[in-house]
Amino acid sequence: MKIFKHILLGLLFVSAGAFAQDTEEKEKPQGHTNTNKFKQLYDEFATPNMFRTGSGAPGPAYYQQQADYKMDIEIDDEKARLYGYETITYTNNSPDELTYLWVQLDQNMRARDSKTPLIRSNGIGPATTASRAATTYLKERFDGGFNIQEVSDVNKKALPHTINRTMMRVELPKALNTGDKFTFNIKWWYNINDHVKDGGRSGYEYFPENDNRIYVMAQFYPRMAVYNDVEGWQNSQFWGRDEFALPFGNFDVNITVPADHVLDGTGYLTNREEVFSKEMMKRYKEAKKSYDKPVVIVTQEEAEKTEKTKSKDKKTWKLSAQMVRDFGFATSRKFIYDMMAVKLDTKDVMAVSMYSKEGNPLWGDWSTKVVASTLKSYSRMTFDYPYHKAISAHAPMGMEYPMICYNFGRPNKDGTYSDRVKFGMMGVIIHEVGHNWFPMIINSDERQWTWMDEGLNTFVQYVAEQDFGEWFPDALSPGQTKYPSRRGPAKNIVRYMGGNQDFIAPIMTKGLNTYQFGSNAYAKPATGLNILRETVMGRDLFDYAFKEYANRWKFKHPTPEDFFRTMEDASAVDLDWFWRGWFYTTDYTDIGVKEVKKYAVTTTPTEEGKKLAERYKQFGIDPNSLVYFVGEDEEGYQEALDAGQLADVPTVKEFVMDNFTTDQQKEIKSPKYFYQVTFNKPGGLVMPLIVEYTYADGSKERETYPAQIWRLNDNEASRAIASQKEIVSITVDPDLETADVDTSNNTWPKEVKESDFNKFKNQIKD
Repeated sequence: MKIFKHILLGLLFVSAGAFAQDTEEKEKPQGHTNTNKFKQLYDEFATPNMFRTGSGAPGPAYYQQQADYKMDIEIDDEKARLYGYETITYTNNSPDELTYLWVQLDQNMRARDSKTPLIRSNGIGPATTASRAATTYLKERFDGGFNIQEVSDVNKKALPHTINRTMMRVELPKALNTGDKFTFNIKWWYNINDHVKDGGRSGYEYFPENDNRIYVMAQFYPRMAVYNDVEGWQNSQFWGRDEFALPFGNFDVNITVPADHVLDGTGYLTNREEVFSKEMMKRYKEAKKSYDKPVVIVTQEEAEKTEKTKSKDKKTWKLSAQMVRDFGFATSRKFIYDMMAVKLDTKDVMAVSMYSKEGNPLWGDWSTKVVASTLKSYSRMTFDYPYHKAISAHAPMGMEYPMICYNFGRPNKDGTYSDRVKFGMMGVIIHEVGHNWFPMIINSDERQWTWMDEGLNTFVQYVAEQDFGEWFPDALSPGQTKYPSRRGPAKNIVRYMGGNQDFIAPIMTKGLNTYQFGSNAYAKPATGLNILRETVMGRDLFDYAFKEYANRWKFKHPTPEDFFRTMEDASAVDLDWFWRGWFYTTDYTDIGVKEVKKYAVTTTPTEEGKKLAERYKQFGIDPNSLVYFVGEDEEGYQEALDAGQLADVPTVKEFVMDNFTTDQQKEIKSPKYFYQVTFNKPGGLVMPLIVEYTYADGSKERETYPAQIWRLNDNEASRAIASQKEIVSITVDPDLETADVDTSNNTWPKEVKESDFNKFKNQIKD
């Protein structure tokens, strides 16, 4: 049947003027300038070189710098102040000679003289709350910047340095050549911010009822900036939104806190037996063997007892981490602490949670299980989690660092919570734990390309959320069959894509300069990848290529081009049209059914058929050998339709006899109904054309035409359909897979849908 359909229809479409638009000559738009949606991205991409290849893989000369840290940190809990001393050993693996180093001073964003608040446009409205007015106009700005007390070499000799807001340039005594190392010291302190009141990616939360704090600490030390082959020093200022670009290195960190605190963070706890009680050690050993439920290391009863008093003694926790790009830790006397083991393909790791009584019962029931599930999902999509633990710490925000993340989600005081709170907590834990892969290991530049960590991570978050809903159905609410993901499905991005173009920026825009940051950097790239996986490429091709990208660039610094090129290189799917439209423009999808024409086979040519026959005659083709079609709006259509099937036409019978064996002829079923369907594309985005045909007998058939159907005409595309059954309806994108912003033109016959506005008016009348 397939052989007959392809060969015979090829003859019919070339022969019949009614189907002339199937030819490439007729596909060319008339009076329309080609917008070149399928032009390759050579102009946008950097030329491949020895550092980064055209395939998207690291080149033979690829390099990256290394920064190793030894730190002594102390938190003064009474003053909420952090003191630090660090020794940094910087290795120049680049082919370049360096005469200075750049160090990031992110806390300076909160300095009293910071310019960060001044880049925001604001005004005075007719009214505001008293608290907001006091904060805006009366409150003195918090002074949270770094106080640099020393910058010195290994001999304690002062090094010349210049502070430019959130960046510090350190002058080298002599040039640093390829392979050279330079060791220097920095001493500092700063006032820790109350991140609940004053905002921030780290800081403390204060609990006045017993004068306690939970500290979730990050960006607490001067950190080396990235130097690479793409732009040299990445010393773009930190304004508060764009995150970070950091080199890999090894960390040995000693953290001194009140003796009654529980602390954990990036790296191995090297003095566990010194800082754990005997009971904690016993429970810890049990946790290493528990794979189905968390083991509580510090119970709620114990944490509540501890938070009622304050120890005057101190305790030092020692953490050591290798090949990480950053360091974070959490500490409090309020912490409940639990763990469980997670079995991955190649190793066991520990899922850990730290939370106060304010988080229970929600956190005790679910946090560590969500961490464990996330580790499994992300490992399946990329590579096995390389570190030994992943920590979820309770805080009223979401933020991520190697091996530890800070996550919101708090029940009511009576312990009850809504679905919104529960799934909000689960979603943020999955997202922040997932950041261990993007960008903590696959180390993209967050300051420049926010979407490379947030968007890619949000995409895998969607996969992990669906896994979690499948693996833990008891977490779902009654009536739910799958996890209610907020981002990922194409239909969820429609409102943003179809919004006011004055307030939408391309994904390939520096995050600081985008509108609607969450939709631009998180939702849109994640949705695009989901469309690639589910609709354009298919899961097998996409997953293989995505995993190839992850493995090529783990513990390295990829760029957007490395991702784009790898996805094509590993799949043999040309996606330049997709990258161009979805990532480089703000175009939206809108594809519809413009027109459907019905035809029937006739032995009596129409006037147009006769004219076409004369043209064929000039090329020596006998007009009697042609198959003629008549449209439903032309005389003779009904007679031709009633005359029978295509096989009854003498020319076709002869063709069948000459080109098919007797057995093949028995299998042939001739089409009786012929349609020319014209699809249009009012939207600027190119997408595959997904069409569902419904027949008179109730059966359905779905066809996905590749995006290349629009390659020669960006406005319209036509398809000739030959069918044994009558088509009664046609629907474009029936499952809402392409983020089509206007579905009112997606059906034939056109469905009359009442607008939301009219529904509202009718409700008022009733």
